[in-house]
Amino acid sequence: MLKNIFTIILFFAVSSFTAKAQDEDSVMIHRLSTEVLLNGKAYSNLYTLCKSVGQRLSGSAGMYKAEQWGLQALKEAGADNVYLQQCMVPHWVRGKKEFAGYKTKNHKNDTEYNVLALGNTVATGDKGISAEVVEVKNFDELEKRKNDVKGKIVFYNYPFNKTLLRGAYGDAVRYRVNGPSAAAKYGAVAVIVRSVTGAYDDYPHTGTMHYDESLPKIPAVAISTVGADKLSADIKGAYKNEKLFLQTNCEMLPDTIGHNVIGEIKGTEFPDEIITIGGHLDSWDPGEGASDDGTGIVKSIEIIRLFKTLGYHPKHTIRIVLFANEENGLRGGTKYAEEAKLKNEKHIMAMESDGGAEYPRGFVCGMTKGQFTKVQSWTKYFEHFDATKFVFSEGGGGGADIGPLQQAFKTAQFGFITTGQRYFDLHHSAADTFDKVSAQELNLCTAVMASMVYLVDKHGL
Repeated sequence: MLKNIFTIILFFAVSSFTAKAQDEDSVMIHRLSTEVLLNGKAYSNLYTLCKSVGQRLSGSAGMYKAEQWGLQALKEAGADNVYLQQCMVPHWVRGKKEFAGYKTKNHKNDTEYNVLALGNTVATGDKGISAEVVEVKNFDELEKRKNDVKGKIVFYNYPFNKTLLRGAYGDAVRYRVNGPSAAAKYGAVAVIVRSVTGAYDDYPHTGTMHYDESLPKIPAVAISTVGADKLSADIKGAYKNEKLFLQTNCEMLPDTIGHNVIGEIKGTEFPDEIITIGGHLDSWDPGEGASDDGTGIVKSIEIIRLFKTLGYHPKHTIRIVLFANEENGLRGGTKYAEEAKLKNEKHIMAMESDGGAEYPRGFVCGMTKGQFTKVQSWTKYFEHFDATKFVFSEGGGGGADIGPLQQAFKTAQFGFITTGQRYFDLHHSAADTFDKVSAQELNLCTAVMASMVYLVDKHGL
């Protein structure tokens, strides 16, 4: 009888403690969201980053200016410790404006198309390239027409498959990344790739590509979606069998020194256990890098300010990392993991935001099933934000920059996700500017990220 009474008392004691803890969590998450929605600094930080720094391509003057901005922003947010972590980064330079068009004697109204050299591509040289254009829809068609492309410019006209929704980018980006070497295999002299976007406009979208070192390196450019449709019509009509003139002026210089920019709040109970949150500081050069990935950077910095402002003292060390060189090398994320391994650090969680700042939806959760079960128990705290989409991905999926950390330590990952329907309209183009970002959406995203960091820090995984 006494044993049963003790069990009942213990049950009510534990239940009361749990209810109190849950109530404390609700109160803290409410405080976090109220502070960021009423007094958030992320939007003003983003304005400064975009308008005072602008593009931040690895190796450029903008990269170094951005690093100094990051150091100052982290200090102002209240980080206990702020420092630079050196890494070597590629130094690719675009050079003067690219040209693609027809310069013939047979037409009074010669035409020009909006193009951008793809990141890390070789240039055409001062004389440019004049060659006929062979249009293919996909790699299968390239294979079927492999005897037609020698000495020609291959034009990959693969449209964004909008029915795939969030998977459309991954489906189309293979032509940008691997298309140049696939065409070089059959003797092509250059490639033009339809921009990897669902937007229909005259902004070409750049992005990195990779050469197969066993094949010739040929110049590669992206063409706007409007330009792609025009080029497709032109090579069947007015410019059939004519030679397109393409000129790019880019150059790959020797690697140079870059830095991850890091700010920390030291943990009160487990200072040697680290929670990493971040995004990438570099951006492509046509725009301001607002959505890709300025928003990820300022959301991460704001988490430090929120904790400091509200007097929350984390149990674990909270480390904000503004990663270098995600766009055309991933050197920052790789270096961060290497240094962590050399120092035998303990990384219990990493979170990345690299998908803009539309309305928050939740997280891709790269972790064990047991950890994911615990995360799912917190869903109720995110209902107010309508951000309850927790997607299980065993052992990865959090993001490019924290991927090496997961490989090194099997660190649990959170990849922050939004509605994501406008992001690829802007990404890697001149349209990626500050004015496209909503302050309210940015602040909501920050509140969701901060809430998850708080829950992981307090309760562990």
